[in-house]
Amino acid sequence: MTGKLGVGIIGCGNISTSYLGLAPMFRGFEIRACADINAQAAQARADEYGIRAETVDGLLAADDIDIIVNLTVPAVHYEVSAKALDAGKHVYSEKPFVLSVEEGRDLAARAEKHGLRVGSAPDTFLGGAHQLARHLVDHGDVGRIIGGTCHVLSPGMEHWHPNPDFFFKPGGGPVLDLGPYYISNLVQLIGRVRRVVAMSSIPTPERKITSKPRHGEMISVETPTTIHAVLEFANGALVTLGASWDVKAHGHRPMELYGTEASLIVPDPNFFGGEVQLIAQGGATKDLPDWSHPLGVPNQQHGQGMMANYRTVGLADMAIAIMENRAHRCSLDFALHVVDVMTAILHSGADGQFKTLTTSCAQPDPLGVVEAAALLQN
Repeated sequence: MTGKLGVGIIGCGNISTSYLGLAPMFRGFEIRACADINAQAAQARADEYGIRAETVDGLLAADDIDIIVNLTVPAVHYEVSAKALDAGKHVYSEKPFVLSVEEGRDLAARAEKHGLRVGSAPDTFLGGAHQLARHLVDHGDVGRIIGGTCHVLSPGMEHWHPNPDFFFKPGGGPVLDLGPYYISNLVQLIGRVRRVVAMSSIPTPERKITSKPRHGEMISVETPTTIHAVLEFANGALVTLGASWDVKAHGHRPMELYGTEASLIVPDPNFFGGEVQLIAQGGATKDLPDWSHPLGVPNQQHGQGMMANYRTVGLADMAIAIMENRAHRCSLDFALHVVDVMTAILHSGADGQFKTLTTSCAQPDPLGVVEAAALLQN
């Protein structure tokens, strides 16, 4: 495979820098243009990264654009993706893919009608650490997974984000904002979810912005910020998920899975790398296989030190899959099942009832060392 598909970005906010900055690492696609309802924002990103700025309609009509990357705010993900599909473009969306199962099914129908692909972030589950966890599960080192815990807990976003309002409105909240990383990783490791039950609350109805430039402004909270849920998987495993933006500090690990042979400690699914541990009965740490996975190599300086960041690998996998006529890993069915889980959790938190999932998906193919290397530029 030697070709490249042309990519255009709609939405030039903070997350666009990750796509534009990391895209050159990967094969299969080339970002050629960007657009935003704020023309100045689009022009600024275009100038910064050496691509062209377009209007949204101009980008959708461009002959050299095959895939639209939808980086708009969650509330308009569906609208923008639908418009791109109707314009004859493949779509790759930031998370959350959509805000309802109905929206996702409509996009699936549009994609099928036009013979197009749809994909969605997150792609962090394709990172070296999480694919090592997948390797251990697939090869029986953990045994049958029977349970687990996940925790994504913090004080919230208003302390660092310059415009944090949307995090606390419908379409935001910790389940829809950070849940995709955790639930995607659970589904790729365990399989589909059968039903969920949850409780939720809004402990602080108004929150003060302490970041600049809006220090001191108040935000009215309109979506739950503390949610505790239990997920029942099709294989019978029961996993507890705690998601909150009301926690000052805690001592929980991001993800633990309990199997009939061993327990698996999985690092933060929001990141590509980290330490995986396999622990036997009695607490002895078991040896891990040699795992020189290219998407686990630290490549970017962060506040915590050098970390692995390979965002856009899901886009690269989709672009190459289109050209090779194979399935892509960050697929519509996979993303829609994750949305189904998240929205079911929120609905259960609202009425206290068990919610049975209405979607299904296959586990995405693992991304081994050789397959991962094939997605990277030489």
